[in-house]
Amino acid sequence: MDSFELNKILGAILATCLLLLVTSFTAGALFAPEMPAKPGYEIAVKDAGHGGKAAAAAPAEPIEKLLQTASVEKGAAAAKKCAACHTFEKGGPNRVGPNLFGVVERARASEAGFNYSAAMKAKGGKWDFQELNAFLLNPKANVPGTAMGFAGIAKDSERADVIDYLRSLADKPVPRPTASK
Repeated sequence: MDSFELNKILGAILATCLLLLVTSFTAGALFAPEMPAKPGYEIAVKDAGHGGKAAAAAPAEPIEKLLQTASVEKGAAAAKKCAACHTFEKGGPNRVGPNLFGVVERARASEAGFNYSAAMKAKGGKWDFQELNAFLLNPKANVPGTAMGFAGIAKDSERADVIDYLRSLADKPVPRPTASK
């Protein structure tokens, strides 16, 4: 191969590189990306408002009325999502959350061997039907600072079913409250 052929090949390679370089600069100038002020994605969250009492919206119907039509079977099915953190059998172990056997009318933060959050210990009282209803509606609003990461059960009938199921988990279940309360 003579030097003229070699010059043509090297010239073609050089011209291709120059064309790619010019194209890259032109594309960069035309399609310059705008960098965000803060890197990352913004996640939209509902504003819970300030002050725990205002954020804890009252349920639509009283729990006494809802419990009259509640189903233990539906509650057991709905409570399966709770089984990731809680156990339900008598003498069952504590997991991420305490064992829930006999929780209705039990003193709050009293399950032996479970380390409750300071907010739950400070709340005091007992787990009656109204307290369970308010807590299961929105745990973070009912007990600000609780370690429970569950978002709550928004549907009144499902919440009543779960509370009725929890009521049935006892050696001697607490009777359902009357709707006249």
